[in-house]
Amino acid sequence: MTEYFSYDITGTDGNARTGVIKTPRGEIRTPAFMPVGTAATVKAMKPETVRETGADILLGNTYHLMLRPTAERISRLGGLHKFMNWDRPILTDSGGFQVMSLAKLRKITEEGVAFQSHIDGSKHMLTPERSMEIQRLLGSNIVMAFDECTPYPATEQETEQSMLMSMRWAKRSYDAFHNGSEHAEKNALFGIVQGGVFEKFRRHSVDALREIDCQGYAVGGLAVGEGQEVMFEVLDYTMPLMPKTKPRYLMGVGKPDDIVGAVERGIDMFDCVLPSRSGRTGQAFTARGTVNLKNARHVDDMRPLEEGCPCSACSHYSRAYLSHLFRGNELLGLMLLTEHNLTYYQRLMSDIRESIATKKLKEFTKNFHEKRVMGDIAPL
Repeated sequence: MTEYFSYDITGTDGNARTGVIKTPRGEIRTPAFMPVGTAATVKAMKPETVRETGADILLGNTYHLMLRPTAERISRLGGLHKFMNWDRPILTDSGGFQVMSLAKLRKITEEGVAFQSHIDGSKHMLTPERSMEIQRLLGSNIVMAFDECTPYPATEQETEQSMLMSMRWAKRSYDAFHNGSEHAEKNALFGIVQGGVFEKFRRHSVDALREIDCQGYAVGGLAVGEGQEVMFEVLDYTMPLMPKTKPRYLMGVGKPDDIVGAVERGIDMFDCVLPSRSGRTGQAFTARGTVNLKNARHVDDMRPLEEGCPCSACSHYSRAYLSHLFRGNELLGLMLLTEHNLTYYQRLMSDIRESIATKKLKEFTKNFHEKRVMGDIAPL
């Protein structure tokens, strides 16, 4: 740990932890949910509104930003924080997942990944060293090691080969991150645990990252189609292997019940496009489950979307009005529902933190699931 980056665990309840990650840009309360600002913006949201939802940290995307407007341009313009008017912490992913899922004509070698941009077909090479350079130019506070996200399903042999290469890339990422850079003195590098659904490979991956001595540990390669039961099984045998004093980040997760279950197993950080993407399609998250505002039953419903929610959508507008906005494809609907969803997620994280601090996580979890089983209240 550097003097600039630390994790203080202030409370536990079973395997769950709550605490504070300290960075040069401010503190991150854990368990934390990071809204996804892929291209230096959380879609349909102003950065100051994202902050008002309770978010302590945003996620930016290396792959998208390296292509447009380029990391070099963002650096010349003062770095990602200034560029997007967000003065709080930023985590940037390594770009590996997006290269595998979005890029055209990609070729993976020991050196890295050669690919063509999905935007204009231009050719690029992303290596561990280049990923570290891009994230340094962006000025992110938490940097992710470059890895290959093992596809699901994959054979045992394919999973092992992918994991081993990711660990070699992690060591190269570590070396490049710490190679005389002032950025490395103040910020943190997180390694990514791979290994698919095989316990022995997850164990090998954790051991390799512990040898490197990363400042945080992410779990990658989950929420890629394996289902919640399998995901929780992987977490059950992976979490005990990790250092107890360092942050643990479950990448790309997720649904509210995924988050609650992962917190119970010891995860500290989450990110997912789900709340913002769902908000743009008319789906709202509430304590009673999801609400589809495009359904006809909302067109005359004057109730707020969710009683007690402090967001603009719930404080000032009815379900009938929100339904009208989505039926008319009005941009305000996207903005209001994205704000609501991100507010719901941050309220969920706040409630989780409080339940851990007071050692009432079991009671909270029981109530959480019971409310969702009840479903949304029928219109008046």
